[in-house]
Amino acid sequence: MRRPKMRRHGWGTVGLAGALLTAGCAHTGSARSETTGVAGPLTVLAAASLTESFGTLGREFEAAHPGVRVTLSFGASTTLAAQITQGAPADVFAPAAPEPMETVRKAGEIAGDTRTFARNVLAIAVPPGNPGHVTGVADLARPGLRLALCAPQVPCGAAADTVLRAAGVAAHPVTLAKDVKLVLSLVKLGEVDAGLVYRTDVRSAAGTVVGVDIPDATVAVNDYPIGVVSHAPNPVAARAFVDLVLSRTGRTVLRDAGFILP
Repeated sequence: MRRPKMRRHGWGTVGLAGALLTAGCAHTGSARSETTGVAGPLTVLAAASLTESFGTLGREFEAAHPGVRVTLSFGASTTLAAQITQGAPADVFAPAAPEPMETVRKAGEIAGDTRTFARNVLAIAVPPGNPGHVTGVADLARPGLRLALCAPQVPCGAAADTVLRAAGVAAHPVTLAKDVKLVLSLVKLGEVDAGLVYRTDVRSAAGTVVGVDIPDATVAVNDYPIGVVSHAPNPVAARAFVDLVLSRTGRTVLRDAGFILP
């Protein structure tokens, strides 16, 4: 039977602010899920840059555990951390930097240890045809260039600040986006001439944006930690999902998406 497409759901202002994705269809009454002990709904809050890779892993998880429904909420890591500390329902947290995870840990909302499962670096994304004629970081300071960056309080914004400072570039963005996927969307739509996004985002948007490598991008390497939330409604499934991310299958998915493996 052909699997249905992932569905998007809205979330009111009282709950999760990010877009919700259902990783696949639910199955019931499976002997396999009874054998593994993994069943019921699972909610994963993850950095926006993990949208494609965690979407794939969510479907893998459902296929391995019939009866489980995985809900993925993607957004700015700092926003997701705030949601968890305010009591939003979540089983797994995977931000794009250690700092949001530490915020959640200090609030007593992480159970056990966390693991760094991936690393990422920035690249410049430009629209097809490169109308701004951007060939490197120095061009981002050019007067009149429409540049989009992430807001400085989110990991992609902090990394952009580090890269620009290291290059001695004083950029003047026309917008500061709430997360990296919004920066990418602005580039796709041609509303800006360039945006600083993760290398994985350039790869995921192949054909709709063009990537310009940053030779010194490693001055700002983002580590991605993952952990089980202490008030997780489904801790058994949460631990199993973390195990999948850390497994050979998870590493293959992440590597194919362009992440650096630790």
